[in-house]
Amino acid sequence: MNPLSAPNMTDMNIPEFDAAAFEVLARSRLLPNPPLLNEPHSPGDDDLNPGSERIPAGLRHAAVLVPIIAHSPLTVLLTTRTDHLPSHAGQIAFPGGKVETHDAGPLAAALRETREEIALDAAFIEPLGFLPPYRTGTGYIITPSVALVRPGFKLTADPEEVAAVFEVPFAFLMNEANHQIHSRVYGGVERHFYAMPYGERYIWGATAGIIRTLYRRLFST
Repeated sequence: MNPLSAPNMTDMNIPEFDAAAFEVLARSRLLPNPPLLNEPHSPGDDDLNPGSERIPAGLRHAAVLVPIIAHSPLTVLLTTRTDHLPSHAGQIAFPGGKVETHDAGPLAAALRETREEIALDAAFIEPLGFLPPYRTGTGYIITPSVALVRPGFKLTADPEEVAAVFEVPFAFLMNEANHQIHSRVYGGVERHFYAMPYGERYIWGATAGIIRTLYRRLFST
């Protein structure tokens, strides 16, 4: 789809891009079934670092829910991880976690983790499809499930895992002008990554990479 023929997230009247219109677009552009984990050319942390060999072999499978809240205008629900977690402490993330052997698949894992982390009832969640798997430099391959979430839910954050739950306008995240490229030095090597600062919230790394993947899937050719 040519970006000019898709809803223009910079110039459009955002309230007109309602939940029904988003659902039609998402179902037409997202993957209807969970992707293969060995899908070639899947996105990952190394996309902005050509020639990097940082992503290890034997990636562990994880799943996240990308919850699009059916407000007018639409918003995206995100969490801030607590500071004492062993990995990605204090970072902004989608609800999700490791796919366990008892999970029926990545969507089931994402729904389970979402319920455990923020108590979002599955009755409010309408799954729409999947994004390609996302490879991280910390040893995970993540299957993102995109869903529309009906308002009216009540959330309770698990204090062991979630420090905060908040929403960001969908239009902000789908505006490519807000997809910045930042860098940090890890082990003496400069690493580049996507970042989408929103007020005091610093959205970066795999979360920003998944948002970028969603943008490209919905609005790029």
